[in-house]
Amino acid sequence: MKHSKRFEVLSKRPVNQDGFINEWPEKGFIAISSPNDPKPSIKIENDKIVEMDGKRREDFDFIDIFIADHTINIRQAEKSMKMNSLDIARMLVDINVERKTIIKIVSGLTPAKIMEVVNHLNVVEMMMAMQKMRARKIPANQAHITNLKDNPVQIAADAAECALRGFREEETTVGVTKYAPFNAIALLIGSQALKRGVLTQCAVEEATELELGMRGFTTYAETISVYGTESVFIDGDDTPYSKAFLASAYASRGLKMRFTSGTGSEVLMGNAEGKSMLYLEIRCIMVTKGAGVQGLQNGAISCIGITSSVPSGIRAVLAENLIASMLDLEVASGNDQTFTHSDIRRTARTMMQFLPGTDFIFSGYSGTPNYDNMFAGSNFDAEDFDDYNVLQRDLMVDGGLKPVKEEDVIAVRRKAAKALQDVFRELNLGVVTDEEVEAAAYAHGSKDMPERDVLSDLESIDEMMKRGITGIDIVKALYRSGHEDIAGNILNMLKQRISGDYLQTSAILDEDFNVISAINCPNDYLGPGTGYRIDKDRWEEIKNIPYTINPDNL
Repeated sequence: MKHSKRFEVLSKRPVNQDGFINEWPEKGFIAISSPNDPKPSIKIENDKIVEMDGKRREDFDFIDIFIADHTINIRQAEKSMKMNSLDIARMLVDINVERKTIIKIVSGLTPAKIMEVVNHLNVVEMMMAMQKMRARKIPANQAHITNLKDNPVQIAADAAECALRGFREEETTVGVTKYAPFNAIALLIGSQALKRGVLTQCAVEEATELELGMRGFTTYAETISVYGTESVFIDGDDTPYSKAFLASAYASRGLKMRFTSGTGSEVLMGNAEGKSMLYLEIRCIMVTKGAGVQGLQNGAISCIGITSSVPSGIRAVLAENLIASMLDLEVASGNDQTFTHSDIRRTARTMMQFLPGTDFIFSGYSGTPNYDNMFAGSNFDAEDFDDYNVLQRDLMVDGGLKPVKEEDVIAVRRKAAKALQDVFRELNLGVVTDEEVEAAAYAHGSKDMPERDVLSDLESIDEMMKRGITGIDIVKALYRSGHEDIAGNILNMLKQRISGDYLQTSAILDEDFNVISAINCPNDYLGPGTGYRIDKDRWEEIKNIPYTINPDNL
């Protein structure tokens, strides 16, 4: 058979290396509105929900019970459920309807009713709604700071650079589990080396993550996963109740935290029960709300390859972000795992959150080259910094980042690496050589770093944990070694743990350690001239990209 030359060329395009599957509702491979999804309904007797979405209470699974008893506002439910879903959808995009009005209505909706509402919206309308429904007025961004070798010197340097670039949260994880304390300490020191108030976390198994937080090595957590079917929850030896208990353990110790979920997780784990990805995700979002958790990392997250393989999958990702904001939760909106070979497609996926703005546009923009990203790669990485800054400039959109100068980056990377070197010496945690400090100042990734003695590091970590080293010890070590500024910054971060002021929906800290949240900086968008607008100083910052022609020099 003779082939078209054009189709030969097209077949070699990067997008055709991606995986796609037709809808398969029986196995959950359907983004929105499976024929097996329930229809909206509610019945309340004696202040208790006895029927929800066509299911009697005696047939509820533990997710249904949790949502019915802890999430849905029964005083609002019957009124909200009687409203026409299309009317609610139109209210979402109506600039004359305030956010708080929508929040009240949605508080009384069941999962199936919420699904029905958002399915009336196309992606442009969802973005319009997101611009109004985002909890915090000012958008922000989060970075992933990891590397293949778990090299703490590189982590400290990368953390310092990303803080300089504007990230307000930074997250690390490990290749070798035992490295977690070193990675957490390096991230903490680097994040406060020049810029102040950046929140940090180390994503590992929950007992270790909680211990790192209690010791003062981290300031927030977000990898506490919830699921949309009972069978998947059980696979993880968890229930909505155990997750709620864990959330209270973090909060009671002054750690900001949010849950994690995402369309496609139940399909990935083989127990979608024939329901659509979005319907199951709505259940996750409502469990998060019912647990009293202030926010959610969602947007398919590590399941994006599955969600993006089905028709309307990327639309479903935007819908889940929007629904979380409709339930008055902070949204860290994914964009954190690579899912496509196509640069066009990955950029289009990110625009859904970038243009309207979310609380955290990325729940993990890779602050390293993707070969170093231990979260399986990010949709954007360190090699995309300039492209991202140009997108902000092209569209006059605040994506949370800013251009930086090469000499400033080198200086702050060296400063962070040197501070870590001195802390290691002061606390007898092992050796960081001058060679490592200098390499970290100029490194792009782990390929540019000297090898560390892994066995010696692991022995030092074990000994450090037995000694009971805490964040206060790090502060003292920094102060003794001449890094009074970083010591003061970390001490201020530890004070936040005591005050608890940042345990609010959508909280970040500014560089003066003031809390900016949905409480004191609520989103007040009501159409043109309202809501967040880029001010003159921020616009000058965004515009000032390298490689531009300055007319004054012509």
